[in-house]
Amino acid sequence: MGKKIVLIGAGNLGTRVSLELHNHGADIIQVYNRNVISALTLSKLIGCSYVTQTEMINPNADIYLIAISDVAISKLLNEINFNNKLVAHTAGSISIEELKNCSTNYGVFYPLQTFSKYRDIDFSQVPFCIEANTPENEQILVDLASVISNDVRIISSEQRKQLHLAAVFACNFTNHLYSIAAEIVKQNDLPFDILIPLISETASKIKNIPPIEAQTGPAIRNDKNIIEEHMKMLDLNPRLGKIYKLLSESIYEYQKK
Repeated sequence: MGKKIVLIGAGNLGTRVSLELHNHGADIIQVYNRNVISALTLSKLIGCSYVTQTEMINPNADIYLIAISDVAISKLLNEINFNNKLVAHTAGSISIEELKNCSTNYGVFYPLQTFSKYRDIDFSQVPFCIEANTPENEQILVDLASVISNDVRIISSEQRKQLHLAAVFACNFTNHLYSIAAEIVKQNDLPFDILIPLISETASKIKNIPPIEAQTGPAIRNDKNIIEEHMKMLDLNPRLGKIYKLLSESIYEYQKK
């Protein structure tokens, strides 16, 4: 697309997105990251320069993609002169308005996916949520996302915040429950992989069935005998007992709506 890009942040998201853009011909000219090892490693993979100090960020790029933690964005914006070039963050819960004082051109480039630094994914299926302060900037970000994804959408800041909240439930909380399940089976000399077919089918069937209709288990049946037995099994771990009880009650209440 001919535009020079500086990537700010070399974590999970920044690494995966920048590598995918690079592999599809995007011109990433520099990587900034406070950690020199992360910056150096990613810059070698892309074949560009790297810096670890904000004052060394290249001022001649066309697009600056910010892929750092939400809490660090405000401080970083005060340290960099973007010369009114297009600045876009990749955060789910940060409003576009956070960028209005750092440049006259700004937007959001948010991929709705969970990323691990060294795990490849199919970017063509990743929804990219785009927002910008002008139609021209919006089109630039849409064009950039379209280089790697077949699912690019215009999403407002408020919609994106709600979407991020939903994603925490659908992804982060679910993964935590996997961790709990892994702990339970490990304590009983069972391998976690025995649960993989169940997890796969649960995730697969909601492609065709609304989640509320796909729900199974003792809570939806209000099977008090099984629930009480499970609660007794968790007597020695009250933290998990609270989680089990809360989720069981929530499942039952949802089915009554």
